[in-house]
Amino acid sequence: MRGSANRSATRRVRAALCATVVVCAVTTVLPGAASAEPMTVAGAASDSGAGVERISVATDGTQGDGDSAGATITTDGRRIAFSSLAKNLTPTNPVTREVFVRDRRTSQTTLMSTLTSPIQRPVISGDGRYVALWGQLFRDTKTFLSQVSSGSTIGINCSGLSCSQPSLSADGRYMAQVATFSRPPSRQRIEVADWNANTTETVAEFGHNVSARPSISGDGRFVAYQDGQAEDVFVWDRTDNTSSGPIEGPSKAATLVQLSKDGSKVVYLSGSDTYVHDESSGTDQLVPNVQGVAIDPTGRYLLYAPHDTSGPSLTLRDLETGTEEIVSNQLASAGTDAVSAGGRDVVFHSTAADIVPGDTNGKSDVFIRRFY
Repeated sequence: MRGSANRSATRRVRAALCATVVVCAVTTVLPGAASAEPMTVAGAASDSGAGVERISVATDGTQGDGDSAGATITTDGRRIAFSSLAKNLTPTNPVTREVFVRDRRTSQTTLMSTLTSPIQRPVISGDGRYVALWGQLFRDTKTFLSQVSSGSTIGINCSGLSCSQPSLSADGRYMAQVATFSRPPSRQRIEVADWNANTTETVAEFGHNVSARPSISGDGRFVAYQDGQAEDVFVWDRTDNTSSGPIEGPSKAATLVQLSKDGSKVVYLSGSDTYVHDESSGTDQLVPNVQGVAIDPTGRYLLYAPHDTSGPSLTLRDLETGTEEIVSNQLASAGTDAVSAGGRDVVFHSTAADIVPGDTNGKSDVFIRRFY
């Protein structure tokens, strides 16, 4: 149960917080957002029309020989980052789970990481220039940033012993992450790193290690984050140094799903229901008896998984009209940042062999469903 002592302690911590900026140690200087690589063009990634396409394939179209999952997509739907155990997606065979980027416009599959230890679900920036990933490095967990154009990976020394759960701004300049201190972990900090200025900024700090997680807006101004012990969700405005929340109110326990990239909507779970919080009005839209999975960058389209397993496994809802589109009737899963702008594309993974023709690898594959 949620006690008043936890809530009071949380609010005292939030009241004491300030936007303290400290120097962040970086092993290599990362090229800034003004990189020479051209930005992806807004709009369609291709003109192939509606349908489903397998993403976890090599450049020549060969299906992956290992399980693939954890896909995230750019705003325009052109590039998808995913993790995979496949050893045949690129000429350089990884020795463990690695991160790849599939460019749907050029049909190129590129290896993004060269770590020798397992890594977690990647996050691609909205413009497709950078991929954030995290995984084990010696005894600690670290976050890394890879530049898609060069494939170079930069290791980051965050303020804690370990860093995890990265969330990227649209241009990749800002990364929100969880920093963990002491071994075994005893406290956590939500922080935002600015790779151009080579600084980190504290958003929130907790005296526990229970389920903290951030989600940053596209411009890097807003950070939604979860305090797992208090079961609260807050939104921090980095420009005004102000906090709103807990956004779910005093009587609910909440789990953060995602902040839309325009900063207008926060998706959170409470009980068996999903809520979409409107930051401007402070009101919540209830989507009952479903598990929210992701929201598109504009905050209009919600991807969810129904609790009823007799129907579709993933559905996309237009929050303005209430209309819905089935993403997958077969058993499938997805995560945050899985929907492109306007709900045009959704990326997901599935072990089903009948989503696309010729699926004979018997592995989990990454797919994209395009609606128009």
